[in-house]
Amino acid sequence: MTRYGDTRKSLREESLAPKKQLGQNFLVNKATADAVANCGRISKDDIIIEVGVGLGALTQPIAEQAKEVIGLEIDRGLVRFHNEKDDLPANVTLLHQDILKADFAELYRKSQAKLKIMANLPYSISNPFLFTLIENREKMDWATIMLQKEVADRLTASPNTKQYGIPTVLLKSCATIQSLLTLKPAEFHPRPKIDSVVVRIEFQDPKAEATENYDWPLFQKIVRAAFSQRRKTLLNTLSSVNFFSDLVEGDKKAGKQLTKEAINQAGIKEGLRAEVLHLDQFIDLTRSFSAKLS
Repeated sequence: MTRYGDTRKSLREESLAPKKQLGQNFLVNKATADAVANCGRISKDDIIIEVGVGLGALTQPIAEQAKEVIGLEIDRGLVRFHNEKDDLPANVTLLHQDILKADFAELYRKSQAKLKIMANLPYSISNPFLFTLIENREKMDWATIMLQKEVADRLTASPNTKQYGIPTVLLKSCATIQSLLTLKPAEFHPRPKIDSVVVRIEFQDPKAEATENYDWPLFQKIVRAAFSQRRKTLLNTLSSVNFFSDLVEGDKKAGKQLTKEAINQAGIKEGLRAEVLHLDQFIDLTRSFSAKLS
């Protein structure tokens, strides 16, 4: 049975409490949970992975729309609570599991298709969770997740803004991102200090023309290096990694010269900073560096 409005009382009666170290914020309004579930655009044949079952507020409307729900919950007390009460819908399988340690290949097998994930994410794991999705992009169909507003803003940021950075570029290289719904702190217990935003991330086919013909691991390394010191130029940040160390036998000066040539051959000025580059320019950089390394 899903609990709305009386969340504080339900937790107290069951000797449970939101764990600060887990960043737990429970949805308290049914209409809000329904609205979040609807953002998933779930079909009756979908097997949904839900991250953070909590008290089941979001689980119920997801289960009503999906064929099956595989719920992952890190809080052992909440897992025990649901097992004892047997209060989740019949098409929900509850697992005591940390999503950051989850075997995505096994989840892929269980879901019988590319992964479709819904989550009310603890703020503390937002960034590592997003990078986990990126690393497993080939197994992903979509993810509809609640994030703190500042993280959602970073995912949809444009170049030449403070919010634009590593997660923005890496995620845009393999997915499209759309902000769908803003939730005020009053929608949760305990109340967070800032708004939350529901975003939908739709992953692209890695074999699609737009994403092939470049070295993705090298692309990721270049993006991370370029943003590692935001106030420095591309030439300085990329030279510090010395991508060409094997070619120049550790000669930093020669490595910097090759870096300068690679940047220029990509049609980019080496005096620019990472935050002004568009996704296509990072891809061009990757191809240029790859050509010199081959």
